[in-house]
Amino acid sequence: MAPMTTAGEEMHALVARLYPLCRSITGDGVRATLDIVGEYVPLQVHEVPTGTQVLDWTVPQEWNIRDAYIADSTGRRVVDLAESSLHVLGYSVPVSATLPLSELRAHLHTLPDQPSWVPYRTSYYQPEWGFCLAQDTLDAMPDGDYEVRIDSTLADGHLTYAEHVVPGQVADEVIVSCHVCHPALANDNMAGVAVAVFLARALAEENPYYTYRFIFAPGTIGAITWLARNAERVERVKHGLVLACAGDPGSLTYKRSRRGDAEIDRVLRHVLAVSERPHRINEFTPYGYDERQYCSPGFDLGVGSLTRTPYAGYPEYHTSADNLDFVSPEAMEDTLAVCREAFGVLDRNRRYVNLSPYGEPQLGRRGLYDALGGRSDTKQAQMAMLWVLSLSDGEHSLLDVAERSGLPFDAVATAADALRGAELIKV
Repeated sequence: MAPMTTAGEEMHALVARLYPLCRSITGDGVRATLDIVGEYVPLQVHEVPTGTQVLDWTVPQEWNIRDAYIADSTGRRVVDLAESSLHVLGYSVPVSATLPLSELRAHLHTLPDQPSWVPYRTSYYQPEWGFCLAQDTLDAMPDGDYEVRIDSTLADGHLTYAEHVVPGQVADEVIVSCHVCHPALANDNMAGVAVAVFLARALAEENPYYTYRFIFAPGTIGAITWLARNAERVERVKHGLVLACAGDPGSLTYKRSRRGDAEIDRVLRHVLAVSERPHRINEFTPYGYDERQYCSPGFDLGVGSLTRTPYAGYPEYHTSADNLDFVSPEAMEDTLAVCREAFGVLDRNRRYVNLSPYGEPQLGRRGLYDALGGRSDTKQAQMAMLWVLSLSDGEHSLLDVAERSGLPFDAVATAADALRGAELIKV
């Protein structure tokens, strides 16, 4: 019998399917990406026409590309889009010309400090064309004429994004957002997409309290478009998390929301600390991924960002070295586990009121002590009940109880369930 595939291996396999697709902020590459994601979770796909005003931005023309190459005098393709979608400057306008290398150099992008790597470069909002290649390749190109061709179109079309909703017991929402625009970059951000997909599938099996809305959109303009089109829904968004760079070998990093003390900030701090995983907690900055859109002052949503190594924090960032070998099933599985732990806390974090607040209620005659007899954690469980009773004044949440008592959140939430069952507390 074949060995069972782990969630990490399944996520890595999904990344491997998504990795080669030529993506940008618009176009068929995004649609192809969402088609594959839609095989794993049902998606509602949205098409927003070019020219649509979205907050202070305008949906740009749609970009699609069929071929791009630089060929030498023998016709050999020295640089070829078919080998990697990083080889063309994103949103390049079409070009068909023969140019001397001296003139072509102005349109070539390399990484001299990493001569075997190909950089990722774009020019979304200014008409330009260019190629990205290894410095080693450029160094091996002799002077002379080269055929240059970029078979692309920039035309009125659409910006495409998609949503997947896991229904909850209440209409209040948690958003999970990840960007789907980067080509041939495994960690940034196909690993984030894969973790989001498997998180959605896990939540669907748990009858969650909150409604979870997963947003798969191109970076910056996609989040801005979602916010512009969902102004009425935004007030229902109680918490949120941007997922990116979820598969590299670095330790986990959580970036706080702009508020700095949003519930999601406290939950991730607690979960990471209790787990004893190596981790970092970074303060908010208005630069990075789409948390900066959700946290912009007009919306001020409680949205943080979870990565392993943050953007620009590893040499492979935005280069061809961010490949399938750079991300691992183990790292993605660890990121997924932390997300599940964090949302488990978020989903059970309530404020309770003690219905017997005058003196300590007799737990023994209600069978609460007896029910715990013989367990190795009896003392912890009893202390959790006492702490919940003490702080159930309608002002303190279970996370407050866990932080103040030093007890694990799970022990506190289990105690609350028992006390509620005995009608000693209520929400």
